[in-house]
Amino acid sequence: MRRLVPFALFVLAAACGSTGNSVSPSDEADASVPAVDAGEDAIANGDASATDATTPPPDAEGGTVPPDAGPPGAPLSFVVVGCNRLDKGDLQPNKNPSSANVAQLERTFAEVAALSPAPKYFFFAGDMVYGLTNETDLKAQLVAWLALYDASPLPAAGVTLVPIPGNHESETKNGSGEVAYAAAETTWLSVMAARIKGSNGPKAGGPDALQTDQSQLTYSFDDSGVHFVVMNTDPVGADYQVPVKWISADVATAHAAGARHLFAIGHKPAYPAPTAGATEGLSMFPAARDALWSALEAAQAEAMLSAHNHLWYKTRPTKTWQIVAGNGGSSLENGVTGTDAFFGFTHVAIAADGSVKATSYGRDVPAAGYNAPAPAATYPTTVRDTFDITWK
Repeated sequence: MRRLVPFALFVLAAACGSTGNSVSPSDEADASVPAVDAGEDAIANGDASATDATTPPPDAEGGTVPPDAGPPGAPLSFVVVGCNRLDKGDLQPNKNPSSANVAQLERTFAEVAALSPAPKYFFFAGDMVYGLTNETDLKAQLVAWLALYDASPLPAAGVTLVPIPGNHESETKNGSGEVAYAAAETTWLSVMAARIKGSNGPKAGGPDALQTDQSQLTYSFDDSGVHFVVMNTDPVGADYQVPVKWISADVATAHAAGARHLFAIGHKPAYPAPTAGATEGLSMFPAARDALWSALEAAQAEAMLSAHNHLWYKTRPTKTWQIVAGNGGSSLENGVTGTDAFFGFTHVAIAADGSVKATSYGRDVPAAGYNAPAPAATYPTTVRDTFDITWK
């Protein structure tokens, strides 16, 4: 039975052990989570502006190592969430040009900004907009989504947005289903140019035989001894895959160079959640999954974080964890019910001693519908799970 901890009653440095090879959100959270500081108390009291005064400003964009990166081993934390877009039948372009579930998105923005200390990065792991359309409509939706982000408290809190395309941003529908197309990649890059953290990824051709330049869609960057790999899981001509050969070489190089921690983040998971539906339950093709997982395991990666399945789910196929944080506000999978049915975000905290803890924060789905108003007083955010993902 999961213990629900009010958002004002957790501490970011707490950790709990988890020894099973495969676990789910229903596993019991750590019973030793202590109380927190005033920053988290402020969230429960509605003050989303309360943040750590020492939090540095956002990084300059574009470098492979952020210029304000701390020394190796410095504490660092980040948030991952994906899948906030509305269902097609709920789109209202004139009233909501972003096509986002604004009620849930604004709750997440405010609650992440109020964490103390503020996380360094906010990775949005795809399906932020409905997309699946032409580049003109896609651009309008992405621009409107960024306007919501820029109006949120996150920029002032010093949190850097790292957007990652999902299938709704990179694909369109044709007679055979959904397929990635080059104009969507170009549109994504034009809108997100200032938010992309690196440009060292693979170009067209190469060992992965890529059809288009992926150098700013799948890439890596470093901060304080932490190596991040951002992955486009739907490159043109290779839907449901990633540039495995480039990623394998990249993480091997980072590990050999002494990276203390390694995380891969992309939209589609390597392993689908068992309760995901037939459509959203698809994950990477098995060959790409197996090659990717072998590379992450060899590089001692703590975790791959993803979305696409509309739910929250954790599993540990080997020593590397997989966390599906697809509960950003899109309507949940039909098989997700009861206490597992919640919207929220996942926080990963790396302590100075090298330990790593992941925490899932969530709020119940509004009774009036997934995109209905979600006031904090009625739908408080609680700790849904917290567990140790330190490499062992």
